[in-house]
Amino acid sequence: MANLTLEEKKKKVRDLRPIDDVFFEVLADDTAFCQEILRVILEDGQLSVEDVIVQSSRRNLYGRSVRLDALCTLGNGKKVNIEVQRFHNDDHVKRVRFNASVITARESQTAAAFEDIPELYVVYLSEFDIFQKGFTTYHIESVIRETGAPVDDGLKRVFVNAAVDDGTDIACLMSCFTKKMVENPKFPVFTSRMRALKEEEGGVAAVCDVMKKYEQIAHSEGLAEGRAEGQRSMICRMLARGKTPEEIADFCGCEIDEIKAVEEAMCTTVTV
Repeated sequence: MANLTLEEKKKKVRDLRPIDDVFFEVLADDTAFCQEILRVILEDGQLSVEDVIVQSSRRNLYGRSVRLDALCTLGNGKKVNIEVQRFHNDDHVKRVRFNASVITARESQTAAAFEDIPELYVVYLSEFDIFQKGFTTYHIESVIRETGAPVDDGLKRVFVNAAVDDGTDIACLMSCFTKKMVENPKFPVFTSRMRALKEEEGGVAAVCDVMKKYEQIAHSEGLAEGRAEGQRSMICRMLARGKTPEEIADFCGCEIDEIKAVEEAMCTTVTV
């Protein structure tokens, strides 16, 4: 992309929306933007964001095994993990649970008392209504079943979607996440940030850089998947020729359990 002209780069980012991972990653790399949207979603006009770490940041300490779109540190020390999701192709509640546990473990000092574990909010922004109950916003809390009393374990989960318009400011904000351009006086930082990333040379270049990283990751994952499939095919052929799992493990340099799993799958397929 380095050889593309500014107009060619603008064309590449033209159709991206805030709900798209690659675009949100750049969009959220700005404390003022995160502060503006979190003030609306968490309904706290005084909330302040002191720091943001996005997935592509050099300060990202979590690794690609954990997908953290934007991890914010608030002025009061609380953490807010913001995630965006376009597709309904996962167990989103369990994904939130997993990521929250990783953040909690990473942010907690080994010698610290449990009472010192930082409070964590997870704000999950989706293009669809995860729970299909007709609300824009869902607040998930822990409660005692027998009494209905809430339990404050330091984890707050807020699921917000762009599919339901309940007439609130949150719904108005979420409508911006599905647009290619934003011009809304209610959200001046959102509006100016979008304009900068779509029209200004530095912003457009930043988006293109992240797009390139995503393409490289997809390519490397595709190669890895191809290598894994190739090895599986080799194991199948060797099993079919009567080789033992031990012989195949020695030849391929893989675990015997992996070979036995392939052998079991082959037997199941034949039986069916």
